[in-house]
Amino acid sequence: MTLEDLYKDLHSHPELAFAEHRTASIAAEWLAGAGFEVTTGIGGTGVTGVLRNGDGPAVLLRADMDALPVREETGLDYASDVVAPDRRGDRTPVMHACGHDMHVTCLCGAASELAGSAGTWRGTLVALFQPAEEIGAGARAMLDDGLYSSVPRPDFVLGQHVFPWDTGSVLYRSGAFMGAAESWDVTLYGRGGHGSAPERTVDPVVMAASAVLRLQTLVAREIAPADRGVVTVSRLRAGHAENIIPDTATITLNFRAFDPGVQERLTAGARRIIESEAAASGAPRPPSYEVLSSFPVTVNDDALVARLSAVLDRSRETAPIMGSEDFGLLGTSAGAPSFFWGLGCAPEGSPGIHSPQFTPEIGPTLPAGVNALVTAVRDVLPV
Repeated sequence: MTLEDLYKDLHSHPELAFAEHRTASIAAEWLAGAGFEVTTGIGGTGVTGVLRNGDGPAVLLRADMDALPVREETGLDYASDVVAPDRRGDRTPVMHACGHDMHVTCLCGAASELAGSAGTWRGTLVALFQPAEEIGAGARAMLDDGLYSSVPRPDFVLGQHVFPWDTGSVLYRSGAFMGAAESWDVTLYGRGGHGSAPERTVDPVVMAASAVLRLQTLVAREIAPADRGVVTVSRLRAGHAENIIPDTATITLNFRAFDPGVQERLTAGARRIIESEAAASGAPRPPSYEVLSSFPVTVNDDALVARLSAVLDRSRETAPIMGSEDFGLLGTSAGAPSFFWGLGCAPEGSPGIHSPQFTPEIGPTLPAGVNALVTAVRDVLPV
């Protein structure tokens, strides 16, 4: 199977977080065929391969495997028509709308090339295929399941992510590259009743609507203009009938920032606003909170970025990205410097990641992604 065939196969068979059984099996089989010592089932569906090639440092290459609950609208002949249960048990269309199929394919290609050219490097290569990046849980699950007891603790941690930038280019940033993020489901409690008698109720929909409007002031009025932060209300769910005021309303919130202190101010402020709105409405009980996901700031090591950006083809510096990743946990948990870069996969202005029309250009992107990983490894694991 060629790498392009592998990519198209993975794209046609996307799997949601912690359900990446088919993808994990393919990755494990590919690594075993290249001569790696393979371990499966780490943190659920995580896969690692270890290739020892004499004395020297250890480098970990990471690719994430999970897809998104998105209905594909690309019109590709290898488009996904998969429907699968989500975390709540509801059936949803599934698509590789974030390029993790490209990440997996690039790492498979790099693993094969490095295994076949052992004379060009010395040390230990760890290939890691991670589940559940989209919900910020996969890296933590693998670490909690003893990742660094089953593979050598790395001296360097490397990874990449596709973006619709100049196709085949490498975009980098020292320091904070991607923002922290946290998502909540918040349930507000009212007292339901007939729509004709609102005076006998405590309406949680009005309560939620007031909170949604007030939450916008967190960025507009409570953090400095020089600080960057995002508060998004992505869902508001309440009720089932047009003539019934429900007992509850649930809002889903997403917070993002590059500075942990700013992130803390946003989340603390959100709790204050939500609880105050509930109290002002006469809610019969305080709101309840469920944390859906949490991502740290992705911080690239300055020295490692300076070293590798000088050897990676078509590399250029870029601004920080407010999107989030759990990649950084792999480096901080190992006490190792890490570098996470962007890989251009489509012309700028093309549909972005998480779009149902997201379409990486295979021809330029795939060889560029393989080359970036191989070049980085050969630089940090010299002969």
